[in-house]
Amino acid sequence: MDLPIDAEVICTDGPVGLSKSIIIDPIHQKVTHIVIAEKRFPHIERLVPLELLVSTEASTIHLRCTRSELAFMEPFMEVEFITEEGISPEGEYRDRLYWPYVLPEENVVLPIEIERIPSGEIEARRGMRVHAKDGTIGRVDEFIVDPVNGHITHMVLREGHLWGKRDITVPLSEIERIEDDGVYLKSDKNGIVALPSVPVQRSKR
Repeated sequence: MDLPIDAEVICTDGPVGLSKSIIIDPIHQKVTHIVIAEKRFPHIERLVPLELLVSTEASTIHLRCTRSELAFMEPFMEVEFITEEGISPEGEYRDRLYWPYVLPEENVVLPIEIERIPSGEIEARRGMRVHAKDGTIGRVDEFIVDPVNGHITHMVLREGHLWGKRDITVPLSEIERIEDDGVYLKSDKNGIVALPSVPVQRSKR
């Protein structure tokens, strides 16, 4: 099952928004959540557990929840407010105030957004850099996961690599680790290009 990014997300009662990224447990190489941006203003991004996913197509994801149920799911982004005096020389924040609690008007208040990624997990977005043993090889296009257990089976490289428009599907066994700054592979570039191809449901983007 492909997990397309920037795909339309459809609930049981109609379209709700777009998929923006996925959340991965790097220890078990398992997808735990999909980040979905609501179509309606203010376009809140929400963490949706993978078990609510019913099926995917080339450009759509279907969920087993209603739009109202999704609206009560945990926001991915959290807004905090700090004063200019609350920023230390080292760039750390003090005196944080969580939305909607703000300081009196005479204070200068700066909003910041914090991603609410579950502890021990990382966010994977389309466009993350992929590094082979001998250098950067391209960027992530999407992941293929086992629909039964949510484990990643392949990562798809499409844009930015050295081999034109051919999809390169990298199996889990070739992924050394996934970190905040990108995906690291076990092989060099020649080893990756020699991998057998796996069919991918490709939307026109």
